[in-house]
Amino acid sequence: MKHSKLGLYIFLIPVILWLFLLIVIPHIDLFIMSLRAENDLGELVWSLQNYKNFFTEPVYWVTFVRTAIYSILVTIITAIIALPVSFFITKVVNSRFSNFLSILLLMPFWVSELVRVYGWMILLRESGVINHFLIKLGILNRPIEFLYNDISMIMVLVYTSMLFMVVPLISVMESLDDHLIEAAYDLGASTKDIVFKIIIPHAKPGLTSGSIVVFMLTLGNYLTPNLIGGKNSLWFTEQIYTQFIASFNWNQGAAFGFLLLVLSSLIIWIALKITRQSLGKVVQ
Repeated sequence: MKHSKLGLYIFLIPVILWLFLLIVIPHIDLFIMSLRAENDLGELVWSLQNYKNFFTEPVYWVTFVRTAIYSILVTIITAIIALPVSFFITKVVNSRFSNFLSILLLMPFWVSELVRVYGWMILLRESGVINHFLIKLGILNRPIEFLYNDISMIMVLVYTSMLFMVVPLISVMESLDDHLIEAAYDLGASTKDIVFKIIIPHAKPGLTSGSIVVFMLTLGNYLTPNLIGGKNSLWFTEQIYTQFIASFNWNQGAAFGFLLLVLSSLIIWIALKITRQSLGKVVQ
């Protein structure tokens, strides 16, 4: 009993220290910083001005709303694509090949996100691979710039988020009893009824957990909107980056960071209430 408690303490102490030193303390420091603003004399005083700026300046809250809407859209598209993919891997393909297909899904994520995004830039740019083949096939007379628009940005965001939706769905689909689907077919159920009354209800915990991860990662993504979306693509993380790095206004940047955390958590809470899901069941 003593040895088991000692092993538990040895395991927990590094985790608690990591959470406390690298997450809790920096967040507390940033929160205190967000409540400080300069007065007319240039002195730092306690104030809610940094939070007030978010709601009084349209460029800030409009950018957040735009970011949230696009993040929700990316999450929906990712779920629509990931659900049949996960079902195909777990229920259609022979078990000997399912592990191979899972590895194929993982392989692109063995390299950094920067490399993957630059790979998409090589494909989509005006002198890229896609334009080259379209011109060679006679489909285009001159190259088209596929980059620096919202459509290409959403496409790449879906690609970079796909794994985080597929993995929880695969784990949920593996527990789906094949006899339920066979019995439904024997009783005359249509494919639509099987999908919406058996597969999707069973996959709801995986869909919910995957959607939360994809939404949060997309909402906080900086690299893809900046490189693929270009200057015309406003993303809230760029506003945070601008305040911290370009303007050296750490107090305003800290306030934006906490607003991003609070507002995104509020959106997830509303989504859980609408779908009648509890966070405890999703975590399980």
